[in-house]
Amino acid sequence: MRVLLVEDEKDLAGIIKQGLEEHGYSVDMAHDGEEGLYMAENYPVDVIVLDIMLPIMSGLDILKTIRSNDINTPVIMLTAKDTVRDKIGGLDIGADDYLTKPFDFDELLARIRALLRRGGDIKESVIRIADMEIDTARHEVHREGKHLSLSAKEYALLEYLAYNKGHVVSRFDITEHIYNEEFDLDSNVVDVYINFLRKKVDKDFEQKLIHTVRGAGYILKGE
Repeated sequence: MRVLLVEDEKDLAGIIKQGLEEHGYSVDMAHDGEEGLYMAENYPVDVIVLDIMLPIMSGLDILKTIRSNDINTPVIMLTAKDTVRDKIGGLDIGADDYLTKPFDFDELLARIRALLRRGGDIKESVIRIADMEIDTARHEVHREGKHLSLSAKEYALLEYLAYNKGHVVSRFDITEHIYNEEFDLDSNVVDVYINFLRKKVDKDFEQKLIHTVRGAGYILKGE
């Protein structure tokens, strides 16, 4: 899943970005309100983590603008303020959740997972395809009860395919949701990671779950 992080404290932003990437998320990052608004309006992301106090334009102004433009991406607000009035103000203009600094990183992860489940069509915390189970809270994958050891990027790719189980996803869709804005769309890294996944998910099992649809992309399915 892809996260837009808008935070002007660069050290904190770097820590959050690294932590999210270690848990399989792709992270786009902005350090002021103007850049954050541009990315929120033009980048396809699944969740926005948005600081309130930003240079040029505040997080609340960003939120007002994107909601007025019918951008309904789930938003978690970050703030040093913790009064009830501040929280109500953010929620009333369209925030989905609120975290007060300093916060526990595991709590941020849990809130992101909750918004991803609540905000889209996917309601499962454990996704099952044939004999494979994907625990989206723990980022654990099993087939026939056997634990599959995946890298963060491999897991992110498998989870995205699983969220779209039974549907073809194109290479472009994958790069838009799994990789950040610096990713080279002309590279073959998607095919490389699909091959990595096949070796771990399908190689030692009779039923193959990852399928190529020639000229269209990939699909995860099984009986």
